Amino acid sequence: MAELMEKMKIADYVELMQSPYRLLWLNFIGGVARGFGIAVGFTILGAIIIYILQKLVVLNLPLIGDIIADIVKIVQQKLY
Repeated sequence: MAELMEKMKIADYVELMQSPYRLLWLNFIGGVARGFGIAVGFTILGAIIIYILQKLVVLNLPLIGDIIADIVKIVQQKLY
C-alpha cells in the first residue's frame, strides 16, 4: 500500500494543498503559459490563413473575388 501511495505521489499532493500560496503561484504560471501558447498559436494560424488568402487572390478565382467584393461592399456600407 505504501509503495502504491508513493507511486501516486500523494505526499506531494498533500504538501501542495497545505501551501495555498504555492498552489496559487503554480496555477498563475500555468495560466500565463497557456495564454502565451494561445497567442503564439493564433498568430501562426492567422499568418498561415493570410498567406493562403494572398495566394488565392493572385489566382484571381471568380468565386473568391465575388466573396471579397461582397465583404468590401458590406464594410463600405457600414462606414457610411
